[in-house]
Amino acid sequence: MDISDFDYDLPQEQIAQVPAEPRDSSRLMVLNPKERTIQHHYFYQLEDFLKKGDVLIFNDTRVIPARLIGEREHTGGKVEIFLLHQMDKNHWEVLVKPGKKARIGTVISFGEELSCEIINRTDFGGRIVRFIYNGVFEEILDRLGTMPLPPYIHETLEDRERYQTVYNRVKGSAAAPTAGLHFTEALMERLREKGVQFGFITLHVGLGTFRPVHVDVVEDHVMHREFYSIPPETAELVQTAKKEGRRVISVGTTSIRTLEAAVASAGIIAAGSGWTDIFIYPGYQFKVVDAVITNFHLPKSTLIMLVSAFAGRDFTLEAYRTAVEERYRFFLLEMP
Repeated sequence: MDISDFDYDLPQEQIAQVPAEPRDSSRLMVLNPKERTIQHHYFYQLEDFLKKGDVLIFNDTRVIPARLIGEREHTGGKVEIFLLHQMDKNHWEVLVKPGKKARIGTVISFGEELSCEIINRTDFGGRIVRFIYNGVFEEILDRLGTMPLPPYIHETLEDRERYQTVYNRVKGSAAAPTAGLHFTEALMERLREKGVQFGFITLHVGLGTFRPVHVDVVEDHVMHREFYSIPPETAELVQTAKKEGRRVISVGTTSIRTLEAAVASAGIIAAGSGWTDIFIYPGYQFKVVDAVITNFHLPKSTLIMLVSAFAGRDFTLEAYRTAVEERYRFFLLEMP
């Protein structure tokens, strides 16, 4: 498959710069791939499309303020550090911008209380750094770091919590699992009252999720691994639902990738932690997920490929064209 097969035209003015308030007031496009129908609703009406016994799987990761702006010692040149993965107490995998000047041995200062030294390169073009600090690293990061908003967002995010889901629990993500940003506590309570069951997994969003595709042939793209965890109660919840013929509905592409990566055999999900570099594109046969709640995604991205694998490429692109015609706001919205 060619990367151009997953392209579409989007007017810049339809890229949302600020999230909707309240969270569940975004428009909702409901797709039925089998019947090829498209309906237009609002996210607060989600309960109308769910039924008792459905299982929603949420990614409970919490975004850290992963972007740090510092200066190279001796030269004073500006450097941006983007935290990807904590290897141990003081060592992190990071992206560095500009990368050409991020040589091994370079020391970057973020002020009096925090600095880092570049000690190695990674196979994905990043760096491994060792942080030097006085105090508690997480507290310093909260003070000095900023939230890593997508590059198409140009507005300043005043409230950090607006880029977190209401059900976040586990710190570690470099970006939000944005499909869940539209859920409110009130909506989740209404779903519980209806008999919808909730399960939680953790996948810390990193380079594997948001790394651009730089090859022309889709199959040549290599995903970067990301850390995930599935608790025993979630594995049991999913297995019971599959055995009883109830729907397992993934909230977001990260939940899809986690569940599909953890399939041990038909209908059996392996609880535990690990790393996944699963790449889902058309031709993939889904083993766990029956329905999806997901955002609109960037052209030529691995995420639109994943959705195309689920709903079909032609129907997915038809839905995107319809969304443009209907003046949907893109990238911060949902499409189950």
